[in-house]
Amino acid sequence: MGRTYLVEEGIGQYLTELSTKVKPYVTGLLIGQCSPQRDYVIRAVRTPPKEQQQEESVGPPKLASLDEEWITTHASQVSRMLPGGLLVLGVFMVATPELAKDGQNALRKLIFSVEKSLSKRRLWKLAEEEVSDRAALQICSTTKKVVCRTYDVQDPKSSAKPADWKYQSALTASWLALGCTVNVNIHIPLLATSPNHDLEKNTKNGLNRWSKQIEDSVFLINGQVKDEDTELLEGQKKLRGNTQPSTQFSDVKVLTQLSQGMSARSTATVQVCSGSINLRGAVKCRAYVHNNKPKVKEAIQALKRDIINTLSDRCEILFEDLILNEGPQKKNFEREYHVLPQRLFVPVAGSSVMLSDYKFGDEAAGEIQERFVEMLDQPVQAEDIHIAEDISTVDICPVTDSPSDTQQAQLTKATLLLKLQQNMGLVVAAAVAVLASIFSFNYFSD
Repeated sequence: MGRTYLVEEGIGQYLTELSTKVKPYVTGLLIGQCSPQRDYVIRAVRTPPKEQQQEESVGPPKLASLDEEWITTHASQVSRMLPGGLLVLGVFMVATPELAKDGQNALRKLIFSVEKSLSKRRLWKLAEEEVSDRAALQICSTTKKVVCRTYDVQDPKSSAKPADWKYQSALTASWLALGCTVNVNIHIPLLATSPNHDLEKNTKNGLNRWSKQIEDSVFLINGQVKDEDTELLEGQKKLRGNTQPSTQFSDVKVLTQLSQGMSARSTATVQVCSGSINLRGAVKCRAYVHNNKPKVKEAIQALKRDIINTLSDRCEILFEDLILNEGPQKKNFEREYHVLPQRLFVPVAGSSVMLSDYKFGDEAAGEIQERFVEMLDQPVQAEDIHIAEDISTVDICPVTDSPSDTQQAQLTKATLLLKLQQNMGLVVAAAVAVLASIFSFNYFSD
């Protein structure tokens, strides 16, 4: 028995409209959420056309001309605009009958290319029990016949498996939302042995270490520590028969703790550095979960990944912007302050889910609106753009001279003090988590 995809009803109309314009084919992405029982598709987004493609219309239609790199780049851009819990679930193709025979092979190739591209950017890995099947949807532009198959992206030799494609109205009208604000103060040393002050690589390494702290954190949902295997809505009333967008929102607190355990010894490492990167600010994070008896662990996992993704993505965006404006190589290395792009959210019509994006301070609303049309094929009103947070910064601090013995001693002392402060903070956080758990137990015992 193959997987079942529950699909937002409006997607059927969207794909039908695409089939009337297809010449000779159009590709796109399927966006949604996986769950152990079934998958949910909440949007389908066509691949934006390239300028040269719009001009080319000579010769017989061939899928060999499919621009794989352009499609995977689009998938990477779209994935940045998805809050926690949402991901690229697969790809679709609307094509003429002449191309139907080669369509499934082309889709299979695209699925693995897209997954490879997205996995390179992630600072987390799929868990063993997670669904790794991705959808390949093929639609005939003439007969409107729909064929849905899945491939296991964890298995390069995976063969196609049949899947059910079922439309449903108001699919995400009452999905559950979780939100939190995470205060970030990450210090990333730039080692003296690092060639050419590779800021992007060092930043990613630093974020990798920080992401492990997030993975090991304690999450308080509405002030309570909940067992991961319990239902998220346990003890709450579920909204039934509701077709109007209505969000059940849970406020989450994130408490970092010692990843090695409270009894493990911790040692300070002194390294000769050429400078440091400091990421500071408060980031707004959000995740959405289906309302079909979701488990606490599903919700926490979705929020964890949003926390990690949002900081990693905006650092990527900043470095891309620096390369565009200053070139790939800078001759000097001076102290610099940069402002990370701010996060914003935009509602999806008829849904409780909001999509995300990032803006620099000098970007106008019109640029954001254009990006939503290009990337997600969705028109957005300026008044629907909600800026979620204040400014976060990147401070790049060089060390101009080699450290003397005195400086080295100061560096050692500062490192030890920093380590002590961090451990004290983590011990306090862990103690708060224990107290919260005790309070929760006593509260329910009474």
